Amino acid sequence: MIESTLVSVDVLALRFDTGARAVLLGISERPQEPFAGALALPGVLLRRGERLRDAAVRAAADKLGVKVRATGQLITFDEPSRDPRGPTLSVALWAAVDPSAAGRTWVPLDDVPHLAFDHDRIVADCRPLLRDRLWRDPAFTAGLLGTEFTTAQALDLTEALTGERPYPANLGRTMERVPGLRRTTQHAASLPKGGRPPSVWRWEQPAAQA
Repeated sequence: MIESTLVSVDVLALRFDTGARAVLLGISERPQEPFAGALALPGVLLRRGERLRDAAVRAAADKLGVKVRATGQLITFDEPSRDPRGPTLSVALWAAVDPSAAGRTWVPLDDVPHLAFDHDRIVADCRPLLRDRLWRDPAFTAGLLGTEFTTAQALDLTEALTGERPYPANLGRTMERVPGLRRTTQHAASLPKGGRPPSVWRWEQPAAQA
């Protein structure tokens, strides 16, 4: 009889805090061994016949108490010694949640504390993949920004994920090429210091979940 390796789904739950202009990562304290009391990404073992997306939604609900807007697969980690309980594959998924989600513990994606297992490596290896999904993956982008957002918020999110603030005109051209996204005729309220108010963008239809 062939002995199979367990499969876990570990989730990078993300929300965009417009006030702090930062992308936040949801983490939780482990209630039991191994690493009881340590912080970790929300994760669950994949059930027989369960879809990865369903497992990610379950992990976010059980470990963070939040609902997922959209989710998608990132990368698989197969180091045999990554879990002290025995060989376990880890499939990392991103999950965008509502910006107002309270959850339990949210930390800036750029300042994540030490995590249990190999979750430090998971975050580090997935970080550039998340950056590259912005504006290329409508489900990911819409999940973080919501149905409607301003150019200013788009600039803030881009800077938060890439580390660089793009020129508004350049970003505008990029956004105009994103399927399902359009610039409306509306403008946000004028800025406190004056100047042209930012444009409002809207998804013409909900972006399909990955």
